Amino acid sequence: MGPRIVDMPQDFEASLCQSKTLVPDPTPAPSNSSCSSYTETQHLAVVGIMFTAQTLLGVGGVPIQPFGISYIDDFAHNSNSPLYLGILFAVTMMGPGMAYGLGGLMLRLYVDIDRMPEGGISLTSKDPRWVGAWWLGFLISAGAVALAAVPYFFFPKEMPKEKHELRFWRKVLTVSDSPVSRGEDSPSEQSLQEPLEKQDGLVQIAPDLTVIQFIKVFPRVLLRTLRHPIFLLVVLSQVCMSSMVAGMATFLPKFLERQFSVTASYANLLIGGLTIPSAIIGIVVGGMLVKRLHLGPMRCGALCLLGALFCLLLSLPLFFMGCPTHQIAGITHEPGNLPGLEQFPACRGNCSCPLDDFNPICDPSTHVEYLTPCQAGCTSRVVQEALDKSQVFYANCSCVVGGGPVPAGSCDSACSHLVLPFMFLVSLGAALASLTHTPSFMLILRGVKKEDKTLAVGIQFMLLRVLAWMPSPVIHGSAIDTTCVYWAQSCGRRAVCRYYDHDLLRNRFVGLQFFFKTGSLACFALILAILRQQDKEERTQVTVSIPGLQQQQPLVSGPEKKPEEFRA
Repeated sequence: MGPRIVDMPQDFEASLCQSKTLVPDPTPAPSNSSCSSYTETQHLAVVGIMFTAQTLLGVGGVPIQPFGISYIDDFAHNSNSPLYLGILFAVTMMGPGMAYGLGGLMLRLYVDIDRMPEGGISLTSKDPRWVGAWWLGFLISAGAVALAAVPYFFFPKEMPKEKHELRFWRKVLTVSDSPVSRGEDSPSEQSLQEPLEKQDGLVQIAPDLTVIQFIKVFPRVLLRTLRHPIFLLVVLSQVCMSSMVAGMATFLPKFLERQFSVTASYANLLIGGLTIPSAIIGIVVGGMLVKRLHLGPMRCGALCLLGALFCLLLSLPLFFMGCPTHQIAGITHEPGNLPGLEQFPACRGNCSCPLDDFNPICDPSTHVEYLTPCQAGCTSRVVQEALDKSQVFYANCSCVVGGGPVPAGSCDSACSHLVLPFMFLVSLGAALASLTHTPSFMLILRGVKKEDKTLAVGIQFMLLRVLAWMPSPVIHGSAIDTTCVYWAQSCGRRAVCRYYDHDLLRNRFVGLQFFFKTGSLACFALILAILRQQDKEERTQVTVSIPGLQQQQPLVSGPEKKPEEFRA
């Protein structure tokens, strides 16, 4: 819905063929009212308001995502933390799913509700000039967010640790001949009994730090965190995944509209009903696998690698699933190359057609689309009323076989049925990509120092915003713009793209997705290689640290013991 925000009220008067003697100037200059500096200022004000609103949304989301993740991991049992994080991520994904569904319903209503004539307008949601009521979704969502924020006022300052956490540590430390077996307190209990000033780390001293002290400490902790290879590679992999998600969330509805000729509301409903639930399932399954199988760092890395690999493989068929470019008279072909267009544009030689009008009609016999009825040489307009809806036809068209009548609107696509298989593969790929979400976060939470955990998650989300969510929509939008074959003009400048080259659009949009998935796969492969190297070094250190181990091994009866047994 974003690209439709600054659209102006539309004029739906048909552009019929008029004699050049009656209309001497076919390209009148834009009026001062539509191209004045005041109008430009209004547009900039709208963009500024939207920018401020998005900034406030980002600030309000900080306690949920960066701090909430560390909050849950600190106060939940180690075995339950992956499941809780998976539930958090899954519930977070429910918001976009509901938003796509709500947006699909709102886009069925016309944007200017207070300006609709009593008899209704002669447009449907299938018309390319249709602009839905995008602003209604913002009002409903804002009210829901305000209500959801109320319960947070009643949360305690600190959550109690899960009761079986200390029992878990006693059991582990007793088996390994810990201080618990000698009647001493466990490390976790000792840390609870130590005064705050005796505990090292940023988490313990952060509440007492002033702003100046925190600024002095921050560079050292930031450098230490960024030098962590696992943290850096996990963040880079998530940057690639987030770039893919940001581009898809922003432009997938538009891609479906243009590629398969579906309505905006139907495209949003497909995404909200198929893709988002698939991503939620993937997140929950990933968290359950980490919890049930007690996956360590290496196995979490292997799970992320497999999920990214299969997600990448599912992208390959998408390059070949799409519809051909519409045949537009005078745009996507040379005049006279298509059947039925042998006389184009000479057939409308006596018509004075404004170049900036856009009111498409379709010749069903040749499946050729004209920008306006004037381009097709139509001289009359007929409105048929049926079931409280009006349908517009144009007749006496000199460029149309038989002269018409021809219906208003773009031509239907012959391969719209491919949208469901396309969305099935996209949704399955989203589920596999989401499978890596919780394991990748566990690699960070278990890889960095405990005192750096909160800051590491904050740095991670900052890098995701700066490197993925901000530039990715710009990159995708620029790539999509390069596939445009006809730009509408407004005030003498390029305004909006009316038609795209479908093959280029598909290859570049899916190609960008493929590129980011490949980058994520490469990062997970490096992570797994580093974890294997670290595990090999740890085994070597454990073997060397046991005095006389190599000398005693030949004296041991029975099968030779493995390094893992000594390590345990």
